[in-house]
Amino acid sequence: DLIEPDDGLIALGSGGPLALAAARALIVHSSLDARSIAVEAMKITAAIDIYTNDNISVEVL
Repeated sequence: DLIEPDDGLIALGSGGPLALAAARALIVHSSLDARSIAVEAMKITAAIDIYTNDNISVEVL
């Protein structure tokens, strides 16, 4: 069985819930592309969660 999110977004790790919340807000309230949303969500998370650093690498498949 596979669980698939309704909105197409997924977040993992200790800062996952924060990154997911940020990404959901950015999807609704911006015209950013997927990569930019991921980077901005991680930046927001890193500013809030002490276990998330701001050294962000994005690999596009």
